[in-house]
Amino acid sequence: MTLDRRYWITLSAFIVIALAFLWGEHRVHILGALPWLVLLLCPLMHIFMHGNHGNHGSHGGHQHGSEKEDHRGQ
Repeated sequence: MTLDRRYWITLSAFIVIALAFLWGEHRVHILGALPWLVLLLCPLMHIFMHGNHGNHGSHGGHQHGSEKEDHRGQ
């Protein structure tokens, strides 16, 4: 077993133990914050999930004015 592997196993075990203690002592606080975290997640998802709507600044699927007429005739 290399030193690098022992380091990661030890660090992982420490993190799991720390999380178990935090969950046991602060469960009420964590569960009480969940509704607020969901509300915070909504605007973050809106910001980060609008990334690939085209390079011209507007939403890619929307058509405006004369573009609608061109596509209807075809």
